[in-house]
Amino acid sequence: MTANGNGAGDMLGPGIELVAQQKLQPEAKIYSRLQKLGAFYREQFGAEPDFFVRVPGRVNIIGEHVDYCGYSVLPMAVTQSIVLAVGSNPTKHQLQLRNVDQDHFQNFDCDLKNLSFELPLPGGPAWYKYFMCGVRGIEEKLGKKFSPIGMRIAVDGNVPLAAGLSSSSAMVSSSVLATAHVQGMQLDRKELASISAKCEQYIGTHSGGMDQAIAYLGREGCAHHIEFHPKLNGTPVTLPSGKCFVVANSLAQKNKAASSDYNERVVECRLATRWLARNKNLSNWQDIIRFIDLEEACGMDNETFENLIKDKLTKWVYTRADICQEWGITEQELETKFLTANTQHMQEFKLRQRALHVIQESGRVAKFRKICEQLAQRGSVQDVKQLGQLMRQSHESLRELYECSHPDVERLIAISEKQNVSARVTGAGWGGCIVAMCDSQEAAAAYIKALKRDYYAQLPPHLLERHQPNDFNEVVFDTLPGNGAELFVQ
Repeated sequence: MTANGNGAGDMLGPGIELVAQQKLQPEAKIYSRLQKLGAFYREQFGAEPDFFVRVPGRVNIIGEHVDYCGYSVLPMAVTQSIVLAVGSNPTKHQLQLRNVDQDHFQNFDCDLKNLSFELPLPGGPAWYKYFMCGVRGIEEKLGKKFSPIGMRIAVDGNVPLAAGLSSSSAMVSSSVLATAHVQGMQLDRKELASISAKCEQYIGTHSGGMDQAIAYLGREGCAHHIEFHPKLNGTPVTLPSGKCFVVANSLAQKNKAASSDYNERVVECRLATRWLARNKNLSNWQDIIRFIDLEEACGMDNETFENLIKDKLTKWVYTRADICQEWGITEQELETKFLTANTQHMQEFKLRQRALHVIQESGRVAKFRKICEQLAQRGSVQDVKQLGQLMRQSHESLRELYECSHPDVERLIAISEKQNVSARVTGAGWGGCIVAMCDSQEAAAAYIKALKRDYYAQLPPHLLERHQPNDFNEVVFDTLPGNGAELFVQ
């Protein structure tokens, strides 16, 4: 696929797809937005940008909290995106960041010869730290080949913040792409996605890789079945003809880098994996931290794995004492060897519930993809209904077993049920957005109307004041699958 096609990239040998450099054309959907960003860049820096970067947010249709356990997911890139105007300055080593939303995001300058990184304090990272993650990721990848070339960056983002649409990962991924291009790297989509996933650890997020993968591999008109094991691979999946997806933001915000909930779930999954590996008498049980590696080591299928969890993880709550006694370790060893810096406060662990969600959810992803492929061959009302049932089951599991829903999310789900629309929380959870599947564009319009009437019109005054003037169109909208990361020159 070339840049003359849908802009997804150039193929360069088997398995390598590059982010192609595209000439910015007036007919491009993003043209006016980039023109405005270019004007802001000139106003800030008194020069023209060298190139523009666009990285989309994403909505995950099904497959939540399974990527960091090694299992596949089924997201699609959305229209909302982070865009950068970028200029390099080889004679200086300064990074200069400017956000178009000057009221909410402070300017940031730093010396690229002296990059340092500390985990964020409570309250979450400042916005520019996400960008710095990407710079650090490329520096780490290139090692001694990294050159501290100065960069002037103007940033504009319209991915809702802390809403489960991957605004933070889009920022990190845009930084990785911009820095890689300035450094003269080959822009291999899969490699850049892997770098982007890895470097989010610098802000304390142990990402599974879904957000970054779809940010780079997204393709217009398709969702993507993204696999992480044995290596990153994305397969386009045609969604049922006529179906329309709606995203609705609960406006309950959760910054996963500012709290420990997300990392607590990661740790619980790792502990459950080791518990089961030890029960299977695997000598390297301490080194097995992903369910998919345990599944492979034991040659289990999905059903066998689920039965193993039910047989061996019999308690609803495990204490520190339970784990230490079973493994013959001290509490100090539990903290230093098995918990992460921001989960060392944990006293109780729900290993059974977390493990059951992950294994059952991975099964739902496989079923969803299979049904979509069947529907591409022949239409079936029953198959389409099954897709909706899988989305509902996913949400129930996230609410009951993974405990990552929120009262405001549940209100949106209840309204969806009344409208006979299948919906589920998407993203990390604890607030954020739901994704819903409607039968047609007309059905989606009626559903959105009901959400505006029954949920958004009832918002507190400060939120009404902010969102009502635009008829809530920024917080509830239908969306189509879009392209992954793009790079434009004028």
